[in-house]
Amino acid sequence: MAFAQEHAITDICLLVKDTQRSIDFYVKKLGFEINRRAEGFVEFNGAGLTLACWEIDHLSDNTGVSNAKAEGPHKACIAVRVPSPEGVDAAYTELKGKGVPFYGEPADYVWNARGAYFIGPDDELWEIYAWKDGGSMGNF
Repeated sequence: MAFAQEHAITDICLLVKDTQRSIDFYVKKLGFEINRRAEGFVEFNGAGLTLACWEIDHLSDNTGVSNAKAEGPHKACIAVRVPSPEGVDAAYTELKGKGVPFYGEPADYVWNARGAYFIGPDDELWEIYAWKDGGSMGNF
């Protein structure tokens, strides 16, 4: 079965310059609640899927994804959480085999997740990730 038919989009991550500015807006003005916060990153609870804000320089420093997009029109990351780290590898293999351009192979990250990043036809950023044993870390 095709990737998009097996895996729902679970998160929308806005690529931002300043997470505190995002917190001020999304909490104080829109009423989101902070689920977790870490250096350069904040995740909010609200109705529906997860909303997160990630400082583009922090993303770039930790994953190798170019930070040039922060200045242009593409300021979002569409995330798909799969059930396991092995699922990240399987999705990577499937999509890479179809010519999807990835920034690199799947990797384990300090925030206790395994992930891989690719771009769509208009340079939109996608993330495939899974929590490793122990799940989401509150701070990283």
